[in-house]
Amino acid sequence: MDEAINWDGQFDFVIVGGGTAGCVLANRLSANPNTQVLLLEAGGHDNYHWVHIPVGYLYCIGNPRTDWMMKTASEPGLNGRRLVYPRGKLLGGCTSINGMIYMRGQAADYDHWRQLGNKGWGWEDVLPYFQKSEDYHDPEAPLHGTGGEWKVTRQRLKWEILDAVQDAAAEKGIMPRKDFNDGSNEGSGFFDVNQKDGVRWNTAKAFLKPAQKRPNLTVLTKAHTHRVIFEGQKAVGVEYDHRGQSLRAQAGREVIVAAGAINSPKLLELSGVGNPDLLRDFDIEMVHANKGVGENLQDHLQIRTVYRVEGAKTLNKLANSFWGKLKMGLEYGLKQSGPLSMAPSQFGMFTKSAPHLDTPDLEYHVQPLSTDKLGDPLHDFPAITMSVCNLRPQSVGASHINSTDTKTQPHIQLNYLSADADRQVALKAVRQARDIMTASALQKYQPTEILPGLQVDSDAELLEKIGDIATTIFHPVGTCKMGQDAEAVVDDQLRVHGVQNLRVVDASIMPKITSGNTASPVIMIAEKASDLILAAQG
Repeated sequence: MDEAINWDGQFDFVIVGGGTAGCVLANRLSANPNTQVLLLEAGGHDNYHWVHIPVGYLYCIGNPRTDWMMKTASEPGLNGRRLVYPRGKLLGGCTSINGMIYMRGQAADYDHWRQLGNKGWGWEDVLPYFQKSEDYHDPEAPLHGTGGEWKVTRQRLKWEILDAVQDAAAEKGIMPRKDFNDGSNEGSGFFDVNQKDGVRWNTAKAFLKPAQKRPNLTVLTKAHTHRVIFEGQKAVGVEYDHRGQSLRAQAGREVIVAAGAINSPKLLELSGVGNPDLLRDFDIEMVHANKGVGENLQDHLQIRTVYRVEGAKTLNKLANSFWGKLKMGLEYGLKQSGPLSMAPSQFGMFTKSAPHLDTPDLEYHVQPLSTDKLGDPLHDFPAITMSVCNLRPQSVGASHINSTDTKTQPHIQLNYLSADADRQVALKAVRQARDIMTASALQKYQPTEILPGLQVDSDAELLEKIGDIATTIFHPVGTCKMGQDAEAVVDDQLRVHGVQNLRVVDASIMPKITSGNTASPVIMIAEKASDLILAAQG
């Protein structure tokens, strides 16, 4: 049947998505000069100046140049609100617009993946892949790697108020921790970040740009993939548009979908792999029935508690002053340090919502700034934000197509706080944050709760207010989950069940969400997948 298809290009591997995972795959698979690789990215290049200045995430999220501008469906658990749902629309994907926090998660996360039947995905299996690409700031640190592409550095500024929060946490039993990434992240500390000399370090810089010198790697931006082309059950290529043309690229070995937790299931469904009832509704010819495609959507919901403080330096005051802005600009321009070099969250804590738990289920992101809601101007008074999220939510959602128009975003339903267990953890989290703020180490700053507000006290009142203020922390995973059960989409080699020559490699394959920020686990997934793919080719 190959002769019946008019191919516009022939490659060994076609990678759909030039984001967090796609850039890694492009590098590793093109390392063999005899292998032809095509990388298709629907967004643009990462050449917008705000991508590279760390604080520029404020100007990239919600910007149609760099963000797909998605929104969730109405969320009953959030009082019917629809949330903005940022996804990177450029090379490097979400690593070009995210918070730059380097976080692996807990060893128990990966051991649980293995316990679910995914051989080769336990902590001892995946740790070498984290180390492989890592260039860690401390060459003597155990369990870390140096010399790799993925730079991990300390932050280049300090805030006295955040040191006080760490002291306060210690009073409450949350002790300082030197390294969040040795398999157990319990404790408090300052996040390591993916930067180089105060500049954002994304996967496009780390992995793709060095590989683009290779003549066997073709990278196309503004190339929107419409579907995977099958011959029977075998993936043989993709159809995409580029510069007004509809084109077809042949994949002699494999098609690799790396479009992320929202767009990967969308592409599978548009290509005929998914729930037969859904495909029938849209008159899509079914290639393989799998009711798990688009299901199992998990995310970390953050509750933003805000405290006004007195006598403390915070970003609010600096950002609301002409001289403060000038000082910040000069400091960054001359030294690549200061507030413009900072990640959205500098200080973090991992702790438990209940003492019987084996590992922490709460993550705090503490920021020396505050707003009424994300995207709003900073308050004109000094304040800090204590965001806290449930690391292991039981509420599960789904993401499915609602149109055959390939450029229409899918229906994204998270079902936040639909599980009673998640509502109970949310209540405990807010009360724990309140307790930390009563510690003696913070009393000289006279912290006053603004959000949710101390007048909100009963469980019912507090849940109502949480529904008003909680928001995503941008960690969607799980929609093409790895496993062997009826709703698993890929096996432990990341091959799509029921078809040939097709894999999914991104956050969507996680059977359960990791206990922390998700960018670096996706890089690990892509590193391991690259080895699996190359090993399969012999």
